[in-house]
Amino acid sequence: MPGPTHPEHPRRLKALYQMLEREFEGVFLDITPRPATVDELELVHTPFYIQKVLNTAQQEHTMLSPDTPVCNRSYHAAFLAVGAAICGVEEVSAGRVGSCFALVRPPGHHALPDAAMGFCIFNNIAVAAEYAYKRLGIGRILIIDWDVHMGNGISEIFYDKSHVFYFSTHRLELFPYVGDSTQLGKGDGIGTNLNIPLPSETTTEDFVSIYWLTLKEIIPIFRPELTIVAAGYDVHYMDPVGKLNVKEEAFYIITQVIRAHLNEIGSHKLLLVLEGGYDPIGLSLCVKETLKALIDPIQMPLIQPSSLAQGLIEEVMGKWRLNLPPTKPPCQ
Repeated sequence: MPGPTHPEHPRRLKALYQMLEREFEGVFLDITPRPATVDELELVHTPFYIQKVLNTAQQEHTMLSPDTPVCNRSYHAAFLAVGAAICGVEEVSAGRVGSCFALVRPPGHHALPDAAMGFCIFNNIAVAAEYAYKRLGIGRILIIDWDVHMGNGISEIFYDKSHVFYFSTHRLELFPYVGDSTQLGKGDGIGTNLNIPLPSETTTEDFVSIYWLTLKEIIPIFRPELTIVAAGYDVHYMDPVGKLNVKEEAFYIITQVIRAHLNEIGSHKLLLVLEGGYDPIGLSLCVKETLKALIDPIQMPLIQPSSLAQGLIEEVMGKWRLNLPPTKPPCQ
């Protein structure tokens, strides 16, 4: 509970629970998460930082970073958020569910191995991805980040790694003010980091077109065995932070695009993990559309790409093609 004026507040999940009861009662399988273990957190985070988070239990209110206030129970929520992402990986990997959405807070994609940042305590998705790689033997993981903020924590953790492909669309003018199209990875990870900065005039049509044009190229090349979506919804027009003009139906279309491209390569392990989205009503509308796309039959939407998206993707993907990621044979 970071305080009544902080945008990352409990009303976000309360609104989602109410929407689920109203729109999807009896439709989904509820999975009760477990807290992540310290050993699992150490796949990404340093022991010193994990202990720093645990020490906050002794203080009613404190700050892990200038924008990340916590109360004395925040550590428990943070352990559960990571655990929920890990549980999601386990469920989709075992084939017990077709896809999974971890509705968690606090978010995670800004968190660094040794520091909180941007409302994020632990990097939920990075830990889940490393768990999938090191504990479950999943060799290629695609992380799609449609939050309006670039997930600098995820990008930094995997920047020189070849087993994770990180793809983000975001506003460069917003926190953390990094993530331009020249940041393509380094070393073994060259070509496995792709950033598409969004112009301020980005519309629903543009946003959908960007994903349609990009994913049809990177998914057949990288051939992920597991796909994780950093599902932040602050690009929505109602959001007080993102200030873009994207409507909720964009997330139905993009989720269907992701599923259709994965289906074409025979990859069906899909996990979504909640990140940003700070207007409870707008957040609920967007998550509703995403969930509808997960339960509807897979169908590739017919899209006529916008001129803005075509020009942007031609420029960004041209740089990326010069640094194509190392290819690996498909799993047998």
